[in-house]
Amino acid sequence: MAWYVTLLLGVAILFALFLSGAPIFLAFLFAILAGVYVIIGPAGFPMFINSILDTASITSLASIPLFILMGELLFRSGTMDVLFDSIDKLVGRVRGRQYVLVVALSAVFGALSGVAMAVAAMLGRAIMPGMQARGYDRDIAAGLIISGASLAPIIPPSLLAIIVGSIADVSIARLLIAGILPGLLLGGIFLVYVFARIALDPGKAPANVASERGDTTVGEMVLALVRVLPFAIVIFSVMGFIMLGIATPSESAATGVLGALITAAIYRNLSLRMIWESVMASITVSAMILAIMVMSKMFTQLLAFTGATGELVQLVANLGFGPILMLIIMLAVPFILCMFIDTIAVILLTIPIYQPVVTSLEFDPVWFWLLFLINITLGAITPPFGYTLFAFKAVVPDMSISDVYRSIWPFVALFLAGIGLIIVFPGIATWLPNLTG
Repeated sequence: MAWYVTLLLGVAILFALFLSGAPIFLAFLFAILAGVYVIIGPAGFPMFINSILDTASITSLASIPLFILMGELLFRSGTMDVLFDSIDKLVGRVRGRQYVLVVALSAVFGALSGVAMAVAAMLGRAIMPGMQARGYDRDIAAGLIISGASLAPIIPPSLLAIIVGSIADVSIARLLIAGILPGLLLGGIFLVYVFARIALDPGKAPANVASERGDTTVGEMVLALVRVLPFAIVIFSVMGFIMLGIATPSESAATGVLGALITAAIYRNLSLRMIWESVMASITVSAMILAIMVMSKMFTQLLAFTGATGELVQLVANLGFGPILMLIIMLAVPFILCMFIDTIAVILLTIPIYQPVVTSLEFDPVWFWLLFLINITLGAITPPFGYTLFAFKAVVPDMSISDVYRSIWPFVALFLAGIGLIIVFPGIATWLPNLTG
């Protein structure tokens, strides 16, 4: 059987399993075991065992359960409420201040959790009702919360960045650092858009700023800043150590957990029960991710065994397309796929195919895989099946799903504009990683 027939058949089986509602790792497990049996025969099953051992011995994956535990500790200890209130005071009195608050909270919560769905659900529950009651434009508010939450997989520490880096065999530390400036850039683009909308139509935000928050005294602002400082311990213990070259991502994840424990203790929210619940939740999620990583490893080996990897590279070379056109095609495919299937599934399906192509086209690996990361993040908020959209809708029942869809389209365009800037100016993604070595 020709390599392309095998590849297309395998992809078709996977899609059928995804659409059937089967869990991602089970869908890959079935397809891979069937592929091993058909292509190699029973003698190929030891390869599957070796894949499990090889994946379990990847030291960089130790950062995943630790980062998950860090986020669980911060959320379950209730320390996020302190952060919310403090940032609310620090934003001050400005027209459209709640929009600014959403972007600021999205960036900070993203840096502390790394999971878009969690941030979207939290902000949708905590801030959306108040924004509607104060007279903010509902569509702008919803779109901003969803897109702001989607900064979480881009701004480090990001679980998706670790997964992408591990599968694509690119430096996880450099990929994490590369997300800082693009994340801030996207947040800035969102604010520029919002303030432009307010300037064109003042009715998009309440005219009476004082009705939202009275005068905040200097003492209250200083106190708010002091209450935020413990979170700086967590952020510095993670990204500070990586950027200074003091610790690897796995080591910084461990110091991040320690920072989360210290922060919870400072706010007097530390308890054995909370720690136990956080650990158990982290184990569940980490086991699922490890199973997914095993599937990816075996999928890569199957591609190599069938000859598809080498043939794909040769096919790309024979197409004669320029690098930019190939880049657009390679970004368009996962963007479209993420509209219909889970982000992790797209990662597992595309990275093993893309990796040799990226090498043959001589793209900067950190630059390309960061673009890939932003792109699949965007796909997760694009109708009809963006999971982050559903997480937001679940906590804002008074908005119909069609209203949620309508609210997000302007921000999808802003995301695409940000991706375009990173393509034109690669230094946005590569400058910090190169600066830190």
